[in-house]
Amino acid sequence: MSMARCCFTRWTPQNSILFVCDMQEKFRPNIHAFAEITQVSKRLIEAAKILGMRTVVTEQYPKGLGNTVPELKEVLTPDTPIYDKTKFSMCAPLQPKDLEGIKNVLLVGIEAHVCVLQTTHDLLDKGVDVHVIVDGVSSRSRTDRKYAFKQMERAGANLTTSECVILGLLGGSDHPKFREVQKLIIQSAPDTGLVHKL
Repeated sequence: MSMARCCFTRWTPQNSILFVCDMQEKFRPNIHAFAEITQVSKRLIEAAKILGMRTVVTEQYPKGLGNTVPELKEVLTPDTPIYDKTKFSMCAPLQPKDLEGIKNVLLVGIEAHVCVLQTTHDLLDKGVDVHVIVDGVSSRSRTDRKYAFKQMERAGANLTTSECVILGLLGGSDHPKFREVQKLIIQSAPDTGLVHKL
């Protein structure tokens, strides 16, 4: 079992990776605020691309549940790994190179109480700091979502927001890519209506 840690490594595009968990077509009708978390995930993928940060995507049993939604697929770089999985944790299909040099995983997707939670536990067990982006994570049930966040935080994950992560990766307005990234966040992230229900 992971021990909760009191401090985290500062995010940089070099020491961080974005994990996008199971944002698939078949889940669209059943997940609370699916459109909003898709939009948040898209902003993060675009920010990662601008900053040269890696992204990993998983699909849970795509033969039955469909592929990653087109809104996200269209903004992924051609070399982004998209792994099929049947285990709940995103760590199951990872290749050793995926976490090379990585201290921080920025995590979005579904469902909070299953795949996101089990991925968080596995990453913490590997000694990687996990930052769960609460405006980019949901479940079918608000109750499951609420208690998943409590479990993840108790295990040692950091709960944060998409805008906090994007600006944290930049570090300041003097970053050479600041203006490019700023265009992504000039409008506030969509309100999922879920965060205040934590």
